[in-house]
Parts: sequence; C-alpha cells; structure tokens
Amino acid sequence: MKSFVVNADVADFIFVDTTPFVLKYWNEPKNNKYDWREVAPRESYIANLLKDVDSALKQSTATWKIVVGHHAIRSVSEHGDTEELIEQLLPILKANEVDLYINGHDHCLEHISSRDSPLQYLTSGGGSKAWRGIFTPNSDKLEFFYDGQGFMSLQLSKADLHLAFYNVDGKVLHRWGHIKPVQYY
Repeated sequence: MKSFVVNADVADFIFVDTTPFVLKYWNEPKNNKYDWREVAPRESYIANLLKDVDSALKQSTATWKIVVGHHAIRSVSEHGDTEELIEQLLPILKANEVDLYINGHDHCLEHISSRDSPLQYLTSGGGSKAWRGIFTPNSDKLEFFYDGQGFMSLQLSKADLHLAFYNVDGKVLHRWGHIKPVQYY
C-alpha cells in the first residue's frame, strides 16, 4: 500500500502519494528527478493506490475523514487544479464523504469549499517562495486566499472542527469551523 492511515480516534488521516498521478512528470524526457522503478506501470500503481484509499475510507469509523496529499486537487494559485486528481481521486473522496483534503505544493494558504459536497480543500504551502502574484479562480467557492508566508492549524473534537490560517507573525488571517451532526445508531 502506497498510502498511509493514521487513526487519531476522532479522525482518520489518509496520506496519499499524489506524485504518480501527475502525467507531465512521466512525459518530461529531461525530468530525471523521479525514480519510477517501484511505481511503473503507472496505471497499475494508481489503480492499486485508489483501491487502498477507497478501502481505508470505507472502513473508517472516525468522525472526521481527512486525506492529505502533496498536490492540490483544487487551487487558485500557481499550479492550479490537478486534473488527474480531479478525475481519479476526487470521486472516491466525495463518495466516501471526506471532510478535508489538505495539501502543499502551491506556496500559499488557501481554503476552497466544494460546490457539490461538504469537502473542503486546504492548502498550507506558505513556508517559502511566497508572493508570486498568481491567482486563477476555479469553479468551486474560494473562502480564503493568501499569497504570502504562513501556516495552518487544525483542532478536532468528536463534535466540531476548527481551522485557522496565520501569517508568519501569528496573526489570524482566516478562521473556519464546522459542527458534525450527532448520529444515533
């Protein structure tokens, strides 16, 4: 399995290897940064990874389901949306009612709400290479965007989730919270 699950009682964090999804990494002949020996053939690797992620999400009994990957599914910054993740990973996240998808890759802070599901896309990549001045809207609802340096915090309990984005001085730039309805069985 090329994804990892961390169970933190109220939340399951599923870490996904998103690099093999990005087709341009495979097609750039000058790109020798990646050693694909344990990943090729790409289609088999991705199919198995998606099966593992789907299985882990279906087995999860945690209040919060959080998936973490390097590449953004949705982003309004430099790299933009990752089409391969939209096509292949996103349907599994939505079908399994994932609450948050957290990524880096873009050097900014952003919070985007899905228009057709409760899924929230969070980018916390404001550690370096900030202030690029690139902004390209997508079809989902942009809640917050900051092109500068900073970080994100996340607090979870059985009933609620609170996140905040901060600049490098610790000033809160954006807060968001969500309450999970209590389910009785």
